[in-house]
Amino acid sequence: MKFLSRVLPFILPILLMSCGSAESKKTATDHTTQNDLDGAPTFNADSAFSYIVAQEAFGPRVPGSAGHKACAEYLTSFMAENTDTVITQRGTVTAYNGDRLPIVNIMGRVKPQLKDRVLLLAHWDTRPWADADPDEANHNRPINGANDGGSGVAVIMEIARQLKTLDLPVGVDLLLVDAEDYGHSATFENTTESWCLGTQYFVDHLPYGRDTLPRYGICLDMVGGRGAVFHREYMSEALAGSVVDRVWNVAARSGFGDRFINSVGGSIVDDHIFINRAGIPCIDIVEINNPETGSFPPTWHTLDDTSANIDRSSLRAAGQTVLNTLYLDIPR
Repeated sequence: MKFLSRVLPFILPILLMSCGSAESKKTATDHTTQNDLDGAPTFNADSAFSYIVAQEAFGPRVPGSAGHKACAEYLTSFMAENTDTVITQRGTVTAYNGDRLPIVNIMGRVKPQLKDRVLLLAHWDTRPWADADPDEANHNRPINGANDGGSGVAVIMEIARQLKTLDLPVGVDLLLVDAEDYGHSATFENTTESWCLGTQYFVDHLPYGRDTLPRYGICLDMVGGRGAVFHREYMSEALAGSVVDRVWNVAARSGFGDRFINSVGGSIVDDHIFINRAGIPCIDIVEINNPETGSFPPTWHTLDDTSANIDRSSLRAAGQTVLNTLYLDIPR
């Protein structure tokens, strides 16, 4: 993860490259006028937590490591069991420091025959260095990434399991991207492209035609911290504001208005930036205004990012909101 800032010098180029249509954004806003959430499936936070523990059992999931390889097999198998078809993208990318990284992007597809689609995504790799740890002796040690990586993946896994109970009239793509967290943290300017390498690879090898791009996307990152609250992220507002409106309205209607704060909390470089560049209006649900730190959760890029510091109520707030957002696509 990826530098929090109030001012982004690269915002104009990204805005110019983003080609999400006004029509797509209007569709997302219109759905929020529905009022009935009765019958929506209940997101199981205990199940999501178990998926975090399962990922953590592989150890740090740094590209090229044994834990990374084993976890890729686990996630691919899970998607094969819980979705209709799986796309895996395997490649090699070059990190900012010259490291060559073997990556695996994993996408489970529900109802792949439908052109009308929604994209959910999270990164599944973990930071190679605990460079924010209070003990400098730990700065070259890899993190477990229970929250930063594991929590977003776990929410998507639980949603994949829940989708079996829904007869959605839209297709859903559940994308787990690699090599998000191998970026340069020394400065903010001119390091944007060092992050989210797996998503950049995905965009360069996009498995969609222009007429089958998902209508919108939701990225989930660090959604399991203790007492986590989710402010409207600045770049999400700028690039896909109507999707932010839709999700935050659903959160309020679902009883999570105290978790989804209706004000901008800052801006970050994350996977949603590059998905927007592909022409898919995409937002980020992420904790970026923690009351203790003023930015990311206190466990961010430290050895304390373990399942012991995961809050099931945070997982439920994020997961139920996204599940309800999908549920509202069902005409009633």
